[in-house]
Amino acid sequence: MYSSPTLSRYIGRQFIVWFCLLMVILLAIVLLLDTVELLRRAGTKPHVTFGLVVEMALLKLPEIGQQIFPFVVLFAGMFTFWRLTRSAELVVARAVGVSAWQFLMPVMFAAAAIGVVKVTLINPVGAVFVAKYEQLQDRYLKLQSSTLNISRSGLWLRQTNETEQFFIHAELVNPVTFELSNVIVFLFDADQTYLARVDAPSAVLKDRKWELQDAILNRAKKDPEKLDSYTIPTELDMATIEESFAPPETISFWELPRFIHTLETTGFPAVRHRLHYQSLLAQPFLFLAMVLFAAAFSLRLPRRGGTMAMVTGGVLTGFVLFVMTDVVRTFGMSETIPIVMAAWSPAGISLLLGIAALLHLEDG
Repeated sequence: MYSSPTLSRYIGRQFIVWFCLLMVILLAIVLLLDTVELLRRAGTKPHVTFGLVVEMALLKLPEIGQQIFPFVVLFAGMFTFWRLTRSAELVVARAVGVSAWQFLMPVMFAAAAIGVVKVTLINPVGAVFVAKYEQLQDRYLKLQSSTLNISRSGLWLRQTNETEQFFIHAELVNPVTFELSNVIVFLFDADQTYLARVDAPSAVLKDRKWELQDAILNRAKKDPEKLDSYTIPTELDMATIEESFAPPETISFWELPRFIHTLETTGFPAVRHRLHYQSLLAQPFLFLAMVLFAAAFSLRLPRRGGTMAMVTGGVLTGFVLFVMTDVVRTFGMSETIPIVMAAWSPAGISLLLGIAALLHLEDG
């Protein structure tokens, strides 16, 4: 087998050019559509200016851009191989002994590199933009001062340390100061043995601890004890509490592991965040699968003809992938299947199907 570094760089460069071109075109379309939609939503709100609408559309752009990455990789790969096949460049490469797997390698390497850059660099920057967009949307379009939502049963928190566990319940929460009202705290030891109950009319979060004012401490077989204040250590702060009710897309890839650990140790549900984190880890492998599908659709066009068949195959592949990802993600969110399986199944299945399709269609 003969493999030329020059040929590999040429093919890889062609793929990257097509990828950037398609990404710019699609982002421009998305920006236009988002601007129109935001203008429609802001039509009944005179305080929302056109400049603010454009700013919000630009802030939302990274979120949509990250969602269309796999499809851009797929179509960029298809156009790259289609162009090289139509111009007989790949025919010449085959004639000198270069197999399909060899000229696929630079494209697969570029796709994997794009996936790594997307996860490690674009995602953290996009998270900042999306968080700012959510704030503006809540303030100007939804007319909400906070993204905090409390269930009908109130707010439940869990605080733990080496020797004790605290289960905190509050009926009401001030979304501005995060002051808890009508607070009940159940105290257990490390072996889940009940120790005491604390009732207080209010609790305030200060310096990594909850301060309960005018608390009443009830211990087993002891008279109630009235305390001016009672403190409970916590890992939470105001930012973490607000973020826990925000979409996981607003949190950087690098911050997600620490944030997930904080949520789980304090009793907040972290299923969405864990699923999102695992999905980000699977992104480079999903991009590799898209390259394999692109090669299966476009490498044999001169013999069989049908540019329309290539485009149709790509659209159907993207649609099936989107539906499969959404269905599996729903199962993962409900914890019907393990979160790792829900996050990695679309990438793993797509990669195996892409390899199988190329092995079936490629004769060397």
